[in-house]
Amino acid sequence: MNHALAVAEQKFLSGDVNPSTIERTLNALLRPGVDSADLYFQHSRAESWALDDGIVKDGTHHIEQGVGVRAVAGEKVGFAYSDEIDSGSLLEAAGSARAIARGGHAVAAHAVTPMRGRDLYPAQDPIDSLDSESKVRLLKEIDAYARSLDPRVQQVMVGLSAEIDTVLIAQTDGTYAADVRPLVQFRVQVIASANGRRESGFSGGGGRLAFDTWLGGDKARWHAREAVRQALVNLESVPAPAGSMTVVLGAGWPGILLHEAIGHGLEGDFNRKGTSAFSGRVGEVVASKSITVVDDGTLPGRRGSLSIDDEGTPSQCTTLIEDGVLKGYLFDKLNARLMGVASTGNGRRESFSHLPMPRMTNTYMKPGPHQREEIIRSVKRGLYAVNFAGGQVDITSGKFVFSASEAYLIEDGKITAPVKGATLIGSGPEVLTRVSMVGVDLEFDHGVGVCGKEGQSVPVGVGQPTLRIDGLTVGGTA
Repeated sequence: MNHALAVAEQKFLSGDVNPSTIERTLNALLRPGVDSADLYFQHSRAESWALDDGIVKDGTHHIEQGVGVRAVAGEKVGFAYSDEIDSGSLLEAAGSARAIARGGHAVAAHAVTPMRGRDLYPAQDPIDSLDSESKVRLLKEIDAYARSLDPRVQQVMVGLSAEIDTVLIAQTDGTYAADVRPLVQFRVQVIASANGRRESGFSGGGGRLAFDTWLGGDKARWHAREAVRQALVNLESVPAPAGSMTVVLGAGWPGILLHEAIGHGLEGDFNRKGTSAFSGRVGEVVASKSITVVDDGTLPGRRGSLSIDDEGTPSQCTTLIEDGVLKGYLFDKLNARLMGVASTGNGRRESFSHLPMPRMTNTYMKPGPHQREEIIRSVKRGLYAVNFAGGQVDITSGKFVFSASEAYLIEDGKITAPVKGATLIGSGPEVLTRVSMVGVDLEFDHGVGVCGKEGQSVPVGVGQPTLRIDGLTVGGTA
C-alpha cells in the first residue's frame, strides 16, 4: 500500500466507516436509474499569518472535513455532502444524490482496486515544518528588510499560509485512490510614495513543499526586493499610450493571459456544450505554427500539480495545441464519457462540498527559437508587459480584458519608460494567430495562481516564454 493511501485510510476509515461501508454505499448509489457514482472524502488543515506595518494583524488555523457523494445518470448529476463521516451520514447523502440523478439504467459496481499516482510532492504537513515563533520572526524580518531597501517605502504587508489536504476517492468504476497534498505560499506587498504619489508592488511564491524547503536560501528576501522594485518602477511611470500596437509579453506570470483567454476555452465541459470559441475545431489550425500549448499536472512541487486528480485519475501532460494545430481538450470523467474519450486527469474540485469539473493544472506555452533581446529589438514602437493584475474573459467569444501592473514602452527596439494604466484588449483565438515570435526563455510563475470557475477556486500554475503579438489593442490613459 502506498503512503498516501495508508494516511488517508487511517484518517477516514474509523468507527463504523470501513471498506465494507464504502462498498455498501456505492452499491446503494447504483440502484436502478444511476449509471455511475463516487465518494470523495477530504480532511483539510490550514494556517495563515499576516503582518501589516510590523504588527501581526491576523493569525488563523482552520480544520475541515467531510465527504461528497455524487450519482450520475446520463448528463444528470445528483450531489450531496456531509461534514460528518459515519455510515449513517454516508447512506443519507447517497440517498439524496441518487434521488436527484435517477434516470439512467441499472449497473453493477466494480470491485475497488487501489491506485497510485505519481509522487510529485512530499506527503507531509507543511504547517509543522516551521514553528509559529519562526513564522512570525520571518514576517518581521522581511518587513524590516523591505523598509531598509528604500526610504520611499511607506507600508509593508507580509503574509504566509500553508495547508495540507488529505483525500480518499472511491468510485463505482473500481477506482480507489488517495492523495496527501501540501501547499505553501509566501507574499509581500509594499506601498511606496514620493512627491504626493503612492504606488504599490507585489511579489509572492510557493508550491507543494514544506516551508523550510521552499524558504531555503534567499527566496523570502528576493520577493521583498521584487515587490519594492515594482513599487518604485510604478512611481516613475507615465500614462500608457492607447491604440493598436505590437505588444511583447514577458516570460512567466504573463502566462495568466494564456490561462484565462485560451485555457478555459479548451476545457471539456465548454466544448461538449458547444459554448467555447474552440468547440468542434480539433485538427484545425488555431494558432501560429510556432505555438505549442500543454497542460501538465506532473511537474514536481508545482502549485498546480496533482499526483491524482479529484476523481482518482493520475495526472498527465496533455498537449492542447501543437505547432498551431488544436489537438484536444481537458477532461474530467463525466465530460470524457459523454464525448467518447478518456479523462485527461483534469477533474478538479475546490472541496468535498463541490462537484468536480474540467480544470487546468499547470498550463504553459513551450519555448521557441528567439532570444528575448532579439524580440525587443524587432519592435519599432510598442508595449512590453511584464506583470498583470487581473482580467476578464468571455469563454464563448474568447474576448478578454487584462490590466498590466508593470509595463514599459518599447521605442526603436529599446525598453524605455515604465507606463501606468495599460489594458490589453482582444480575443484569445485571434491573439493566437498574431503571435509572430516566441522566445527561448520559458519561465513559470512563482506559485501564486488561483483559478476561479463557477464559484470554485483551485490552485494553478502558468508559464510562457517571451512573446511578440502584432496588432493588439491597448487601452491607455495618455
